[in-house]
Amino acid sequence: MRFRDRAEAGRHLAELLRPRQEAGALPDPVVLALPRGGVAVAREIAPALRAPLDVLVVRKIGAPGHEEFGVGALAGDGPPLFDDRTLRALGLTRADLDPVVERERRELRRREERYRQGRPPPVLRGRTAVVVDDGVATGSTARAALRAVRGHRPARLVLAVPVCAPEAAGELRGLVDEFVCPARPALFGSVGEWYEDFGQLTDEDVLTALRGG
Repeated sequence: MRFRDRAEAGRHLAELLRPRQEAGALPDPVVLALPRGGVAVAREIAPALRAPLDVLVVRKIGAPGHEEFGVGALAGDGPPLFDDRTLRALGLTRADLDPVVERERRELRRREERYRQGRPPPVLRGRTAVVVDDGVATGSTARAALRAVRGHRPARLVLAVPVCAPEAAGELRGLVDEFVCPARPALFGSVGEWYEDFGQLTDEDVLTALRGG
């Protein structure tokens, strides 16, 4: 399965989620999108579920000198979540990543302030939290996001993504009450390969979506 763009992927997920909501499996939902790409998916899901849309900012922790190679992730005010196996393979310790973690935490806070513009984060306790991204490769950012949300004690935690690497899917399934993912290709490659249009989004795109535009 290949999607035309993130909007089409979001509509497909909405079609899968609506019957679950009608069956009573998604009471009092709130949709939490991982910016930036997840917002373009989630903006199709939130109105279909008649749910508020908000953001859940997560930052990848990259290896020093090779920032594109993720060795962990950071979400909320919690401690970073590291892939210790990868750290050992690279000969790195958690302390080696302290400067990277501090830089990414500053960027996380900047984005939260930019996107929320003074709005408080949504109350999740007792609700159904539907976490949405445009796809999952290694699962490090998704794990950090789910851990942060679980700490707010939602009644149910759902992860909804259009496409996911099979290995990551196996790990993530055990972290949520429900995992909705229509495409789990054996030959995964990267998230962008499963979209015809996988253009980069901007902060303004995120703000427009949060305003309902």
